[in-house]
Amino acid sequence: MLVPLYEAVYERLDVGAGTRLLGLGCGSGLALLMAAARGATVCGVDTDERRLDHARDRLTAVGAPGGPALPARLGLGGPESPCVQEAAAESAFTVVTAFEPLSALGAAGPATSVSALAAAAARTERGGAVVLAGWGPPERCATSGVLRVGDRLADPMDSPGHHREVPPPVRWRPCGRDDLEELAALAGLRPDGSGRVACPFGYADMDSAVRGLLSTGLFDAAEQVTDPIQVRKEITEALHPHQRADGTVWMPNVFRYLICRV
Repeated sequence: MLVPLYEAVYERLDVGAGTRLLGLGCGSGLALLMAAARGATVCGVDTDERRLDHARDRLTAVGAPGGPALPARLGLGGPESPCVQEAAAESAFTVVTAFEPLSALGAAGPATSVSALAAAAARTERGGAVVLAGWGPPERCATSGVLRVGDRLADPMDSPGHHREVPPPVRWRPCGRDDLEELAALAGLRPDGSGRVACPFGYADMDSAVRGLLSTGLFDAAEQVTDPIQVRKEITEALHPHQRADGTVWMPNVFRYLICRV
């Protein structure tokens, strides 16, 4: 669903041969795959081992059968991961992407995002780009109403008596007008341009939409607090206004990105 965002950023930064890219919170690796296909050398880290395994499979499957895998380093964790240190020791990164800095990086709070971005910037060449991205205004993001279901159902996790996992599950949160700029300032980064990109979420049918949204991990906290069947039921109800006559589900969204310089 975020392919238009990745394409817009890579086109603007002219990502290609000679680019050394670090993806923070790389998830299942689609953004890394697109950068590698443009000729970039890529390194990615994520805190979700299952999604990281999927990224590894996705990157090594390119060129099969028998073809060489795309050059990529993947590691569990953040910028302190051994794979990041090894890649940076060879040569500093030229581009760092944090396409979900307020969720994937900030599961334990904003301080986690600031620390991760600062650590990544320290391994980036002077003048290199650090890209932050987040949801656009809620009124222009149809999916935000559905994601609020997970946030509402997960509220008991914030109660004083609730036992938290370490690390806590990722929680969705809207991106305020100046959130990306404030995060960049705290991490010592200098803004150097921004943009907005339309990223509609489209699904073939209701079941595909529910499964697709659950796969993001943004409903994991809700499933831990309440019955997973109840979570699925409430997601389905929230999606009904977005189901079209032919059964497909379509939700227009806008994402915003901020380009910073080290």
